[in-house]
Amino acid sequence: MPLRLPDKLPAIKRLEDENIFVIDETRGHTQDIRPLRMVILNLMPLKVTTETDLIRLLSNTPLQIDVTFMKLKSHTPKNTPIEHMKQFYIDFDILRNKKFDGMIVTGAPVEDYSFEDVTYWEEISEIFTWARTHVTSTMYICWAAQAALYAFHGIKKISLPKKVFGIFPQYISPEYENCPLFRGFDSEFNMPHSRHSGTLSKDIEACPAISILAQSPKTGPSIMMERDGREIYITGHMEYNPDTLDTEYKRDLGKRDDVDKPINYYIDDDPAKGPRVTWRAHANLLYHNWINYYIYQKTPYNIDEIS
Repeated sequence: MPLRLPDKLPAIKRLEDENIFVIDETRGHTQDIRPLRMVILNLMPLKVTTETDLIRLLSNTPLQIDVTFMKLKSHTPKNTPIEHMKQFYIDFDILRNKKFDGMIVTGAPVEDYSFEDVTYWEEISEIFTWARTHVTSTMYICWAAQAALYAFHGIKKISLPKKVFGIFPQYISPEYENCPLFRGFDSEFNMPHSRHSGTLSKDIEACPAISILAQSPKTGPSIMMERDGREIYITGHMEYNPDTLDTEYKRDLGKRDDVDKPINYYIDDDPAKGPRVTWRAHANLLYHNWINYYIYQKTPYNIDEIS
């Protein structure tokens, strides 16, 4: 089954060119099944790029997924046309009385701010709380993972002496090797990271509600979970397209004094040779397992029963 997306969403054409099967709302309404309802709170500056990256991964499932894009009233994006936001995004205030099978909250370029100094902190904190009773399983990515851990448990983020930038091997904690989220995984898998802040393992371990499923000596905890998968926290970017780190590196080169080549990314460590893609298979498997084991098999058929 395909993803069901808003009519005329720009990502549709690009994904069709990649032979990824998606349908628009008009066609989807003719299929008489109960699709999973997924809401995405996209906080990244380049909305269309992030939409495409996430939809590409969500499409790797036999289930029909009805995707809704949420936006904040307290924040106006500067890098996405207002027409795009009006056409495809819906304010949280309008969605607050609805329930969803799954939710994704993306990262955001606000790492240099304390959480309370982020202009939309009050609204996003309310959304985090709302998701706990209105969504079967929520995936928090990068900054959103740090923010949710702080909102729920007071776990602070730390500023890193050097940006974590590149592809880093992650290791599944032995006690979670049979976790459904890792069905089909190797014991070691790669994950893209691009961040200036992090969360200490000891702070996570001090919170008994949270399980560290995978981590790395160089990146710290990378995948965490609580409430039997109602919340999943990912500190990296499994959704990244093959050229995302290359684009970021070339964008910042010469503009900042702390820009190094992404680690373990380029063939022979040579930007001219392009990236060596080593994470996409596990990325697809991660999202497939999340949708299957933590959403589809746990969400009630009557979506209003989510609590």
